[in-house]
Amino acid sequence: MTKKERINNIKTLFLEYYKDAKTELNYNNMYELLIAVMLSAQCTDKRVNIVTPLLFKKYPSTRELSIANIDEVAEIIKSVSFFNMKAKNLVSMAKSVENNFNGKIPCNQKDLMNLSGVGQKSANVVLGEFLGLNYMAVDTHVFRVSHRLGLSKSIKAIETEKDLTKIFKDNLNLLHQAFVLFGRYKCKAIKPKCNDCFVIKYCKNKSNFKPQ
Repeated sequence: MTKKERINNIKTLFLEYYKDAKTELNYNNMYELLIAVMLSAQCTDKRVNIVTPLLFKKYPSTRELSIANIDEVAEIIKSVSFFNMKAKNLVSMAKSVENNFNGKIPCNQKDLMNLSGVGQKSANVVLGEFLGLNYMAVDTHVFRVSHRLGLSKSIKAIETEKDLTKIFKDNLNLLHQAFVLFGRYKCKAIKPKCNDCFVIKYCKNKSNFKPQ
């Protein structure tokens, strides 16, 4: 089996097993998705989903959030990791959207990344999930899965993103979510469920890979 055939087989299997893969973050619009993604950095989706209902109710758009008291925002999200910094970023993001984008969340990677607290991974997740655009994002789950399958040898998440984008080319948004779900529930960091794995024959290494 050639390297290209191997990659194509892995891609096909993931798209078959996770053909309807979606984020587990709860949201109703792009504004809510962006906030949820920002809060999810180094935090579980489950925890984020606990705090966002009240946050979205009190600040239903960037207009309300842009004039919010940072301490009040922090109080709502205090169970989320790095809540003080995230509260500052949320308010700053909202101010920028109000002042520079007429209250509408920008729909391109460059503008999204210019918002406070939004890096390339977060921007790609939002664009891929909400708009279905062809972007790969690499979190700890995607990093671990891609390295266990020998799809990348890069030690940094951003470089791994480049590797996956190059070899897969399309369906990147779906593959991102598929890898996330697979890594979260099957190919776990500790005690991966290898006996219930549809790509076990392509597995190269069961180490717990973490980006540097």
